[in-house]
Amino acid sequence: MSDFNDFNNPQVAKLPTHLKQFIVEQHYERYTPVDQAVWRYVMRQNYSYLKHVAYYPYIKGLQRAGLSIEHIPDLQNMNDNLGKIGWGAVTVDGFIPPSAFMEYQAYRVLVIAADIRQINHIEYTPAPDIIHESAGHAPIIADTDYNNYLSYFGSIGAKAMFSSKDFELYEAIRHLSILKEAADVQEQEIARAEQRLQQISEDMGEPSEMALLSRLHWWTVEYGLIGTLENPKIYGAGLLSSIGESSSCMKPDVKKLWYNKDTINYPYDITKPQPQLFVTETFQNLIDVLEDFADTMAFRRGGSESIVKAIECKNPATAVYSSGLQVTGVFTDMGIDQNDELTFIKTTGPSALAFEGQQLEDHGKFHHKDGFSSPVGKLKGMDTPLEDMDTFQLLKCGIKPFNLAILEFESGISVKGIVKIIHQKNKKTFLIRFEDCTVKESNGNILFQPDWGVYDMAVGATIVSVFNGAADKGSYEEITHVSDKHTHKVSYDENTQKLHDIYKSMRLIRENEAGFEQLPVLFEKIKTEHRQDWLSALEMLEILHHKKLFPELEKEVRNYLELKSENEAEHKKLINDGLHVIENPVSQLITEEDN
Repeated sequence: MSDFNDFNNPQVAKLPTHLKQFIVEQHYERYTPVDQAVWRYVMRQNYSYLKHVAYYPYIKGLQRAGLSIEHIPDLQNMNDNLGKIGWGAVTVDGFIPPSAFMEYQAYRVLVIAADIRQINHIEYTPAPDIIHESAGHAPIIADTDYNNYLSYFGSIGAKAMFSSKDFELYEAIRHLSILKEAADVQEQEIARAEQRLQQISEDMGEPSEMALLSRLHWWTVEYGLIGTLENPKIYGAGLLSSIGESSSCMKPDVKKLWYNKDTINYPYDITKPQPQLFVTETFQNLIDVLEDFADTMAFRRGGSESIVKAIECKNPATAVYSSGLQVTGVFTDMGIDQNDELTFIKTTGPSALAFEGQQLEDHGKFHHKDGFSSPVGKLKGMDTPLEDMDTFQLLKCGIKPFNLAILEFESGISVKGIVKIIHQKNKKTFLIRFEDCTVKESNGNILFQPDWGVYDMAVGATIVSVFNGAADKGSYEEITHVSDKHTHKVSYDENTQKLHDIYKSMRLIRENEAGFEQLPVLFEKIKTEHRQDWLSALEMLEILHHKKLFPELEKEVRNYLELKSENEAEHKKLINDGLHVIENPVSQLITEEDN
């Protein structure tokens, strides 16, 4: 398997460093014969059912994305095909933070979990896996209206402010999903993780922007329906990749509601089937609802309410002054007047200044390693904001290099010092550097004093935008939160490896149409040494049924499976659905669609 840097895909090549840190190699050789059989079973079931209820022609969508029913997708092949429609794909280790996930979407790159679900979670897994991400998202990505929505959602979501509790919730969900998909975890450990997740979920407080956006994402990108309430079609990846819920969701007991701005009031539980789903008439409606919500977000509203969100985040965020100056850091304090208007903002720890997304020279996080603070507002007695003053007006205020300036803000904050540098761009003054400077509030509280060094004063009457992360992520060298909990890599015992050999032998027999004489011996091993397994017998019955070989053996295998179905409730639907697809071959259905 190629390293992601080897992909000749323009969308992947554009990814910034802070996103590349999440990428892992696919390691295609690690997929076992059972993994391949799980993929094939799910995909055959998907197509057999989804051809009736999926919005986008399923097989055509798979082919355009470089996927097949027969084999787990190779990421290189996917990238070659997705590149033709302006998208790319990378593999990651399970859940990644929502903000990073959104940013990938904005770059038009699908994030695909490298692992595949275990056979005992074949219908649904709470953990992201290659079935969900590639078989769910990729087939519909070829639809232009949909992929435009997906990308636009990513660009909005990447700016969303999150709370510190969101990080706790993310870690709890990731931890639980890893445990549930692991092969050798004690039930009490899963129970403890479920209890921890419930405790955090019940103590979230008011949902953050990211939490609310995640709801819109869930009810559209993951679990969305399109069409009419009476006859909706599936486009959500969570449904397209769940052979259990894609069927059950169409039943009358799952309510179908119109998708609109009120959908944001519906939380979701990632570990359970959904009690209701939302139907949109068009993908344009999804964009309209997203636009309505985006108008309430900090990156469009700015002001004191947005700085409050940044402080609660407790992670790097960026505030944008009306002059265009961008201040990045962990916000810890602010001042407001009697009208709730900002009077100053403050960050603590490594901070940086930028303009139009480019970090200013000598204003990175090492220069401002202890934080940054500056007034916000207009000068007292001046109608023109400081950022909009011409040369004459600046001189009138004493703002001239090597000149002593005394500035009084309407808030009562005063700045007194020797002007050293005036930064201007696009006819706006956005930063002034002072030496021998004192900054204090009207009550005498000192905000900055000369022995602290030079003072860089941000210029701007208002804060017009606040968004998650750094303005210039590359220069800020922002390392997005990467979880220290990794998905479990399974080591297989001797008996399991023998089962893998059986699956491998049957795949070779099916694909090469040779070696059929091995089947009686293989079945003897299945029923004596691997009675817990059901899928291997289904794969054998498929070969026997379609090749019309060994009629007595076919009858024996069928009876074996029917008896398993009756005695093993957890496998009954899986076996019966598998028998249905054997009687109604996928290859025949594909031919019918193509014709």
